[in-house]
Amino acid sequence: MKIPDPIAYSPHEELVLPARPHPELWRLLVGLGIVAAVTITLSSLINGFVQGLAPDFYRAEMSNSAPLGTSPASMLILMGSFVVVMLGVMVAARIMQKRSTLSIIGPLPKTIRQFWKVFRLLAILGVILFVLPPFGFGGTPVQNMTFTSWLALLPLSIVVVLIQSSSEEILFRGYIQQTLAARFSNPLIWIVLPSALFALGHFTPAEAGENAFLIAVWAGVFGVLAADLTARSGTLGPAIALHLFNNFAALLVLAMPDSLNGLSLYLLPFSTSDADQIRPWLIVDFAMLGVSWLTARLALAR
Repeated sequence: MKIPDPIAYSPHEELVLPARPHPELWRLLVGLGIVAAVTITLSSLINGFVQGLAPDFYRAEMSNSAPLGTSPASMLILMGSFVVVMLGVMVAARIMQKRSTLSIIGPLPKTIRQFWKVFRLLAILGVILFVLPPFGFGGTPVQNMTFTSWLALLPLSIVVVLIQSSSEEILFRGYIQQTLAARFSNPLIWIVLPSALFALGHFTPAEAGENAFLIAVWAGVFGVLAADLTARSGTLGPAIALHLFNNFAALLVLAMPDSLNGLSLYLLPFSTSDADQIRPWLIVDFAMLGVSWLTARLALAR
């Protein structure tokens, strides 16, 4: 694998600089432990609070035997609860690296500007692809919600998916990537390692069966491309835009029937574990990921 041009990645230094005074790996490992502890603790508290107030259908869905996020209410709560990951990173970065969360994200005006430049172009791409979708790989999508209900929930749906997407980027392309970059100069280390962790988090053989490895590989490739955008731009804005665009399509437009589909307009007519049906769609997803990354690069170059 070719080492990326260090000149192209020079904007990344603006993000890495605040982490340089405390680049020790033990600090990163302890920090990740803090992130996990804060996330688990706050998630448990939120879940207990919500279940205490929620109607019976929500309690049944959140039981171990039920798939997650199969109703609008539970999906909104689930995606919104990713804010605890941000809080975990905030605590860990402050204690272990003596840096603020904003220093991980990048200068706010620049971050917002780059986010909008990338997301705007990706949205245009998405509209074009929605008009000419790559259907025909084993069935017609199934209506999951009425268009009126979906549209009414859409503003709130976008907000919670933005929270979820931003949280993962702040953790992987932010905290982990930047701390590793402060310790190691080789981009292959601080790009590949966080991406491998990101892929591992998407490895779900119990749900995806034979497709689990390919889905994890897709997530790993996504991580590499998001890391590349972060290093080229000097903020998390483009990576968050790419993540939001992908999750908008996968969670709000055309979702899997197994789980995480409570806010989706359509469902695929087969499960994640159906190897013969899913693999052609994965080929399309890989191609779409490459096109989205190139579109983001074009947006940043304009």
